Amino acid sequence: MSRAFTYSALTLRVRPSGESNREAWFLSSEEGLIRATVFGGPKSRLRARVAPYHEGKLWIYHDPVRDSRKVSDFDVYSYRTGLRDLYERAMVAGAVAETILVSLGGGSGGPESLKLAGSVLDALDTADAPAATRIGIYFLWRWAGVLGEKPDLGACAVCGRELGQDEPLWYFNRKESLFCENCMKKQLYVSSAGSNPSLHLDPGAIGWLKAIESIPASDIPRVSLDDHSLEQAKNLAKAVLAGSLGRRLATWEEI
Repeated sequence: MSRAFTYSALTLRVRPSGESNREAWFLSSEEGLIRATVFGGPKSRLRARVAPYHEGKLWIYHDPVRDSRKVSDFDVYSYRTGLRDLYERAMVAGAVAETILVSLGGGSGGPESLKLAGSVLDALDTADAPAATRIGIYFLWRWAGVLGEKPDLGACAVCGRELGQDEPLWYFNRKESLFCENCMKKQLYVSSAGSNPSLHLDPGAIGWLKAIESIPASDIPRVSLDDHSLEQAKNLAKAVLAGSLGRRLATWEEI
């Protein structure tokens, strides 16, 4: 039985382990999340290669007796050094990595998850500050789709009616659903105090979220939006993911 395995992988997090080793977490196309030990001191060639956001071909040795994994080699083809050159890029990249880790790599969506994460980090690598924010929202919204939690922006979750292009929506945190205006009024009528809709979405925010569902991350720097609608889109993406994960991540506040 083979103990050596090869993966297409993205490094998400690296932390010290003992005096000279490190623990690394990877997102792989083949098995989702993988945790493995990187042996070697500060001058180790392997240690330099296994760094956050590096992506490439990963070799892992698995010891079935101890059920432990160690990194044998890592052939990096994407270093993404630009992520460290701008504060906004680094913060969004950190939010991307933590979201993937907390959501366990997107479940069974290994290839899809890795492709999305890699494309987002590639776009971030050269983005300016405003574009980095939009790319962060793009990731959160698309990741909600990977998790199967993204609500339908084209219809009311209550009555099922297809919405017109200029109709607004309301998102209820308690029900984790999008309501049309008529159903929102009925909900307000029957709801007790404190259960009012938490988020209003104008047509601009809805249209932008629909548009980014079908374009690559590399196009996001060229797809702008007014600040008010962008804030609404960001709040919805965070609310949907928070409902799925059971909490809001502190790193999202930097997006």
